[in-house]
Amino acid sequence: MHLPPSRSPRKLSALVLATALGAVALGAPSPASAAPAAAEADYLIGRGIADVTGEAAETGMMGYSSFDQKTSGIHQRQRSRAYVVADRATGKRVVYVNADLAMIFQSVRQGVLARLQERYGSLYGEENVLLSATHTHSSPGGYSHHVAYNLSVLGFQNGTYRAIVDGIAESVAKAHDDLKPGTISLGTGTLTNASVNRSREAFDRNPAADRAAFPDGIDPAMTVLRFRQGDKDAGAISWFATHNTSITNKNTLISPDNKGYAAYAWEHDHEGVRYLDNTPGFVAAFPNTNAGDMSPNLNLKPGSGPTEDEFENTRIIGERQLDKAREVYAGARPVTGGVDARLTYVDMENVTVRGQYTTDGKDQRTCPAVVGASTLAGSVEDGPAIPGFEEGMRTPVASIIDALRIDTPSWLATCQYPKASLVPTGLLSNVHPVTPKILPLQIMRIGELYLVAGPGEFTITAGLRVRRTVAQELGVPLERVLLQGYANAYSQYVTTPEEYDTQNYEGGSTLYGRNTLPAYQQEYARVAASLRQGTPIGRGTAPPDESARQFTFQTGVVYDNPPLGKSFGSVLTGPASSYARGSTATVEFATGHPKNNVRRGGTFLEVQRLEAGKWVRVLDDGDWETTYRWTRINGLTGTSKATVTWDIGPDTTPGTYRIVHHGDAKNLLGKITPFTGTSPTFTVTG
Repeated sequence: MHLPPSRSPRKLSALVLATALGAVALGAPSPASAAPAAAEADYLIGRGIADVTGEAAETGMMGYSSFDQKTSGIHQRQRSRAYVVADRATGKRVVYVNADLAMIFQSVRQGVLARLQERYGSLYGEENVLLSATHTHSSPGGYSHHVAYNLSVLGFQNGTYRAIVDGIAESVAKAHDDLKPGTISLGTGTLTNASVNRSREAFDRNPAADRAAFPDGIDPAMTVLRFRQGDKDAGAISWFATHNTSITNKNTLISPDNKGYAAYAWEHDHEGVRYLDNTPGFVAAFPNTNAGDMSPNLNLKPGSGPTEDEFENTRIIGERQLDKAREVYAGARPVTGGVDARLTYVDMENVTVRGQYTTDGKDQRTCPAVVGASTLAGSVEDGPAIPGFEEGMRTPVASIIDALRIDTPSWLATCQYPKASLVPTGLLSNVHPVTPKILPLQIMRIGELYLVAGPGEFTITAGLRVRRTVAQELGVPLERVLLQGYANAYSQYVTTPEEYDTQNYEGGSTLYGRNTLPAYQQEYARVAASLRQGTPIGRGTAPPDESARQFTFQTGVVYDNPPLGKSFGSVLTGPASSYARGSTATVEFATGHPKNNVRRGGTFLEVQRLEAGKWVRVLDDGDWETTYRWTRINGLTGTSKATVTWDIGPDTTPGTYRIVHHGDAKNLLGKITPFTGTSPTFTVTG
């Protein structure tokens, strides 16, 4: 796989507070640090970032459902970015998290909330915590408690699950500890060259009034929240709808994809954040909205557009989001308003939808979940799934489906019509959890912005209808309501009824039938009414904790052994004595299995430069210019190697360098021991 060269530099009240916010003893800002008079410090704002990278080798990856796609190293680490915002007048607070993950599963939400309860009691709970994912498809999987999402990963992977839960909880803890008086600004803009509609046939089935909202068939809206602590910028959240799939299903290196690149470039390149320093710094999140039918592959084929290099596309699409976000950020205007949230659990398989939300004006029902045949086709524009399946399949094809299909009762097939029903996961879940049934529906307010937390992938028109419903109920402008996708749980896609009828990939993956979206509109209206009225909402029945019912078919690490005559950390292939800027340095080390220690919050590699007689780390495995690859040499003897590469950028300081590898080895008795290997020195010339 070809990696692009390094980026070139870019042009570049006290009583209320003491009682309701007693967990943080902070006073009012001094005049010297106060924000401008146009925006008084009405809030307490905290931000935090932490590593959520899971198992970097021999673990199935999440997103493309490819059995062949297993991790083999790291291109960039995954991060969780957290923000705590407290209203100083009311004492209410909310937590917003965006993580470089494929999805937020109910398993993760349950684990994180349990951690927060252990540490903070009732301060952070179901209602005021929103967890969202960027939807990268290049990350380890196996962290759901539902079989459908662990199937291609060969079951539940505890090491990855623990890294994710621990990392998200850590990012929230950092944000909590970072709370300071501050202000919020809000800005909006449009970005038209970072997405394309990958399901235009389905989109065109929508009424003209809906299509008119998106003349180009895309949602170009970029919405940015700017956070300041006193007179200093603290972070930003930049929402934009595009799939995080610039990197294809042929890749096996962990990567946060285009949105992760945008976050890294803002934090690392523009704000000087160095993640391993573990000190507070600027936190820039790039979450998704209603991206269900939005692709970053502008040529409508995997890894293509604007170039034919998937990693270069990742950088370009990420940078386009970054540049627009920074432009909007610069023009953001101060906002006021409280913070609040409501959440209720809804059995999405069993909703009676009133006629005011349905397409025929009659009461309808949702259905027990069914995976359609076109689901197995995948999205051909981003990553085809199983050969032989095609988008738009409405009737079973015996020669293709019978080997996989589980009989669907006629009443359920009728309810799901015109879906070619393949697997009735809702019925199977009565025996063992296959797909979710009960979902969290949440709306969070941060100042003047309202986030509708959607537990799935909403198309742009589905998102538009939810936003219209919520905005009308709240009595606020449409642009002040966002559909936050991939949030709190995952239940596949949500299409409009008209889009559902085409049974493209997204329609086949809309689990609860043709009236899934109308059901969401009805239930979110109920949540919005509670928020507007300031009244409690019934919690509903929460989904059960399924952690005790998990299994895996993925073998673990038996033992590690260095190659004959070598020790762990030995250099197998050394660097050249000298490199020019623009070239690539490569070093191979004898190593152990990375599953022995995911090194969350650490690194498997360092690029070090000699400065005044001391070795100083300049890059690690979270940086764009480096890669860490793990390769098994001999499965019987437990030998493996680590290959570290460094694409030496044109702006690299000339000097003396070396590459360091950190690893961990497991012996036959199961003891795991850390080791470090160091390459010979080499020079980088101008």
